[in-house]
Amino acid sequence: TAGVFGNPHSANPTSQATTQLIDATRDRVRRWFNASPDEYAVIFTPNASGALKAVGESYPFECGDQFLLTFDNHNSVNGIREYDRARGATTTYIPLRLFDLRADEARVEYCLEKCEGVRKLFAYPAQSNFSGVQHPLSWIELAHEHGWDVLLDAAAFVPTNALDLSVHKPDYVALSFYKMFGYPTGIGALLARHEALAKLHRPWFAGGTIEVVSVQADRHVFAHGEAAFEDGTPNYLAVPALEYGFELLESVGVDTIRKRVALLTGWLIESLMAIRHPNGRPLVRLYGPADMHERGGTITMNFYDRDSRVIDHRAVELAASQANISLRTGCFCNPGAGETALTISKDEILTCFTRHNNELTLDDFRLCIDGKSTGAVRISLGIVSNFADVWRFIRFARTFAS
Repeated sequence: TAGVFGNPHSANPTSQATTQLIDATRDRVRRWFNASPDEYAVIFTPNASGALKAVGESYPFECGDQFLLTFDNHNSVNGIREYDRARGATTTYIPLRLFDLRADEARVEYCLEKCEGVRKLFAYPAQSNFSGVQHPLSWIELAHEHGWDVLLDAAAFVPTNALDLSVHKPDYVALSFYKMFGYPTGIGALLARHEALAKLHRPWFAGGTIEVVSVQADRHVFAHGEAAFEDGTPNYLAVPALEYGFELLESVGVDTIRKRVALLTGWLIESLMAIRHPNGRPLVRLYGPADMHERGGTITMNFYDRDSRVIDHRAVELAASQANISLRTGCFCNPGAGETALTISKDEILTCFTRHNNELTLDDFRLCIDGKSTGAVRISLGIVSNFADVWRFIRFARTFAS
């Protein structure tokens, strides 16, 4: 209310005022992640998916190159395979162990060592958005030792954990700010090492991304650094608001947030696993680690009746909504972890696609997989969660034990 601001792609006073705020916010992001401006660029995107897409569409895959990723990845990472396949590269998935939904370390090391290609991109989440598993950040350096570029999906990790980019140095980091502090929405970021950013070749250009473009000469020259990846007019009134989100996190302390979420999550897991039907059978089956070793505040489960038959996750969501509890059900845009946890085989999935001529809806898929759940129930804890929340959820869960 005290200033006038305009599109930063100009030299007038309102544009310059905006440019100064956005540049100051880039520096604020770098300070939070302990990233040197000499090493990391900060590119503002509409969300974490936009950051991942920017890497996927621009990574210079060619025939014989490699894209390696774990089963445990968000669909915005899985979707990068469509870019590499279109250019003749090879996609390889590293499976998960059923009992804890972690990738086998020896398998990861083998793939990083044996997969050959001129250009090699390894992608994985620092924390699973399905199970809460935290995958080792040590994989970053291990991958670098074998010539890989590393894309780290940090969207689920950084809201409750510190990511120090002076210690762990992925080439590309995708994140979302509303997941960290709620407001503003619609802003994410790609943090990219300058040398890794220089490898990317954008397949198109837009307003704000070029220095010079000509219609008659059919030529264009991209802008330098971050500007080449920020399409059109940035959300220039929301980007500076990130400063207040970082002030909130700083006032609480990320280590305090991590400890608090760990204590609440540990109590909640222990309490859920203790709930039994009158005949002694457990109410809940947990997907992922049952302790707090290298895991975050995301808990995924299914409810079972007294005869050990799965209770439809949609029924659980409906009951929760009626109790004014917000949770999520399905596979949470993470099909690899979901297929592993729910023991849905490749043959079962292919049969579904074949039966429906590759025009498969979610309801078709549910009906195809006979006798198995095709989704789960997920609850997530963060900076605003308190003991009253988790206690209320336990009371809700107990209503299914009869």
